[in-house]
Amino acid sequence: MTSPRFLPAGSVAEGGDPVAISTRSERSAYTGLRVMSLAPGESRTFTTGTSEAAVLPLSGPCRVEVEGRSWDLKGRKGVFSGISDFAYVPIDAELRITAAAPAEIALCSAEAGRRIDPYYVAASDVPVEVRGGGPAARQVNNFLAAHAHDAAAMIAVEVLTPGGCWSSYPSHKHDEDSDVEVALEEIYYFRIAGRGGTGFFSCYTADGEIDDTVTVRDGDVYLVPRGYHGPAAAAPGYHMYYLNVMAGTQAERRWRYTDDPVHAWVRDAMEQLEPDPRLPLTTAGDHPDRP
Repeated sequence: MTSPRFLPAGSVAEGGDPVAISTRSERSAYTGLRVMSLAPGESRTFTTGTSEAAVLPLSGPCRVEVEGRSWDLKGRKGVFSGISDFAYVPIDAELRITAAAPAEIALCSAEAGRRIDPYYVAASDVPVEVRGGGPAARQVNNFLAAHAHDAAAMIAVEVLTPGGCWSSYPSHKHDEDSDVEVALEEIYYFRIAGRGGTGFFSCYTADGEIDDTVTVRDGDVYLVPRGYHGPAAAAPGYHMYYLNVMAGTQAERRWRYTDDPVHAWVRDAMEQLEPDPRLPLTTAGDHPDRP
């Protein structure tokens, strides 16, 4: 039986947009994601309302205009070729995005109660982390991580997992507010390098109400409402990318989690192993020889 949390590519398309998930909706209460495919010169206008947003080019350049400010985002060839610059947009703002060439743009959003001035961040100012080691090595582009750049509620990162490696592992959760966790709803948006490439992703709860292991392909989405999630595993020969968008009700904007106690020992064990020599897969600036 298909999980209601797993949204295969095209199943949440709207108009010409491959992904359209709104905050305060039946699918997602606090987080949202829209992926737009824009033709050269095409413009889209949005009013953010109660949601803050981040404009992140997945491929191609675009211009972002908000509150009398404008930035030309250089973008990148694709998510496996480079790290992108991005723009932050506050609540109660009108936003205009115009493609300078064929472009695929992610508009990440989250319900927020505090207003922050819009700002731009260059690709070279996105903190990059190589996390884990051995078969659990991955790259994290912390473009809107809690420790990296300001937002009222949203936490958003990109994760690149080399073919044959596991990420989001050990399985962990952040579904309650406590001394060790902050409750955060989460969106996973997957891209797979290479035609026909696949991976898999798991999410489960201790009470067994959620017990999903799904095959993920290019463009798929998984919504994590609660529970332990991970691993996200990339099939050998096919690099995996995913965009994570997180937010919740807690006033404190922090990423705190607990590992599944059965697998918690793995985290320290993997940290003792050497990083995968393929990492980092991407850096600031495009690599023309990469897909």
